[in-house]
Amino acid sequence: MVFSMSFRKSTISAFNMVQKGFRPLVLCGPSGTGKSTLIKKLFDELPDSFGFSISHTTRKPRAGEQNGKEYYFTDKEEMQSQIDRGQFLESATYSGNMYGTSKRAVEDVQRAGKVCVLDIDVQGVKQIKKTITLDPLYVFVKPPSISELEKRLRERNTETEESLQLRLKAAQEEIEYGEQPGNFHLVIENDNVEKAYKKLRDFVVSEIERQKGLGASTKCRFIQFIYAEQLI
Repeated sequence: MVFSMSFRKSTISAFNMVQKGFRPLVLCGPSGTGKSTLIKKLFDELPDSFGFSISHTTRKPRAGEQNGKEYYFTDKEEMQSQIDRGQFLESATYSGNMYGTSKRAVEDVQRAGKVCVLDIDVQGVKQIKKTITLDPLYVFVKPPSISELEKRLRERNTETEESLQLRLKAAQEEIEYGEQPGNFHLVIENDNVEKAYKKLRDFVVSEIERQKGLGASTKCRFIQFIYAEQLI
C-alpha cells in the first residue's frame, strides 16, 4: 500500500508537469551578443513552436510601440504591488525604470502550446533559479571577446562613452557567470550567426523531442495506473 501511494503521487505529479507544457527557454547574455537576432531566426523558422514572453516596464512607450506587443506598460506603484504579491518571476531596475517578467506572461504562451522564450539578464536568471516555478532551459550567448563586443556596441552608435564603459564592465561580469560550469545548459559563442543559430536550434529541437517522448511515456504510465486502480 505504501508503495502504491508513493507511485500514485509520483505518477500524478509527473503527469501534471507534462500537462503544463514544454519547459521555457531562457536566453541570457550581454547586450550586443546577438540574442535578438538568434531569437528572431528561431521564430521565423518555427513560428508555431515558440512564443515570446512580453515583459512589463514602467518606462513610457516609444514611438510606434503598443501596449501588449513590445511591452506591457505600467506604473511603478502597480508593478511593485504585483511584485510584492508574488506575480513576477524576475524584475530589475535600469535607468530608473522597472522591467520584469510576470508569471502570467509565461503561462499565456504555454497555454497556446508553445515553448516560451525569455530574454533576460544574469540578475533575472539568478532570481528565476531561486524559484521552482519554471524549470527552464538556460542558454548563455557570449561574444568572441570583449574587444569584439566593444566594436559591435560602438557600431550601434547608441551609447555615450560613459554608458559604453558601464556596459562593458557589466558584460565582463555576465560572461564570467555564464562560463561557470552548471549555470547554463548550453553556452554559445556567437562569432558566426549561422553557426550559433544552428547550435541553438539543434539543442532546442532536440529537447522538445525529448520532452514529447517523456510526455507520451508519462501519460501511458498514468493511464495504466488508473486502469490498475480500477481493478483493485
